[in-house]
Amino acid sequence: MSRILLGLVMLGCNVAVEDVHAFDDPITRLVNDRQGERCSGRVEVRHGHQWGTVCQQGWDLEDAAVVCRELNCGFVLDIPSGARFGRAGGEVLWRDVKCSGDEFALDLCERTLNDVCTHSEDAGVECTGKLPAPTLSIQSRFYAYSTGEAVHFKCTAPYWQSVIDFHLYKRGVDTPLVTQRADPRQMMVDLTLSDLEISHQGSYSCLYRIHSKLGNSASGNSPHSNFINITVLEIHTPQIWYNTSPEARPGWVTRGHGFNVTCSTQPQYPGGSFQLRLIRPNGTVRHSLPALAPSVTFTFSNAQSNNEGYYCCLYKVQTGERTFISRESQPLPISIRVTYARLLQSCTLLKPSKLALICNF
Repeated sequence: MSRILLGLVMLGCNVAVEDVHAFDDPITRLVNDRQGERCSGRVEVRHGHQWGTVCQQGWDLEDAAVVCRELNCGFVLDIPSGARFGRAGGEVLWRDVKCSGDEFALDLCERTLNDVCTHSEDAGVECTGKLPAPTLSIQSRFYAYSTGEAVHFKCTAPYWQSVIDFHLYKRGVDTPLVTQRADPRQMMVDLTLSDLEISHQGSYSCLYRIHSKLGNSASGNSPHSNFINITVLEIHTPQIWYNTSPEARPGWVTRGHGFNVTCSTQPQYPGGSFQLRLIRPNGTVRHSLPALAPSVTFTFSNAQSNNEGYYCCLYKVQTGERTFISRESQPLPISIRVTYARLLQSCTLLKPSKLALICNF
């Protein structure tokens, strides 16, 4: 960024403009004898064409935060002595730097020209560097869950020799749903969302928070990770009832007559179906209908003895690679009976020799 100092000299109606200096190169840098550490080092500033250091006298977190921001180096981790980073040359140019912490460059802060400090008091800064985003994954091959289950996320961040908090966020919610503290050498943590509810359905990401050795005032958040969508289903136990001819007694269906068994539940999900099970002494019979509405009706047009037994409803949903099945409804007993009139009619057709055996009312 060019920094141009303009001197304006008013002479009557004439204005003289003098360009004192204009440089495209930065005037703040961090110098470190160790290669590859651009965001840690002693603080140096440029005066004219010469580089010099800044005195530690009055140097604090707000000043260091400005340096990290100006150099696109993330957040402050520490403000060690500049001597840690090697022997400095040139002069000690500034002391008593006073930044508010909001400036975009160190030369916008108040300071005093140095006349007392030596290189043994050079200021240093250790920044996080530009924080890369973490990676969020899910410890399952499924992305659909039922209420009451738990989903286990994994958040992976770069290695940091500092305290890190990991946070799990739901899109649209400002506060984290899960927070996990990691030790300084831990690159990955599990973030578990327990006892799922319908409100947990949505899109999730994670981030990590770097804590300075000097307190929360020097902390900073990483960018958000990738997003992962999860679906949460609430599978209720269905209700069951039946309808038959009005003259039939409760729990009875007249042989040869029709009857209906209805299964019902809420909420509904795409791909759902109702399963009707008939439990008999000699086995189980299953029927299935797609759940195109909250209720479906299974129709039996000609009741016979093989329709007798206990009926139960289940609601079944398949989403992705998972199948969700509700608990069974209360069993509904149905007996197939012959009416007195029909039995009497049958008896009149029998031979007299068999009448006493079969039609003994």
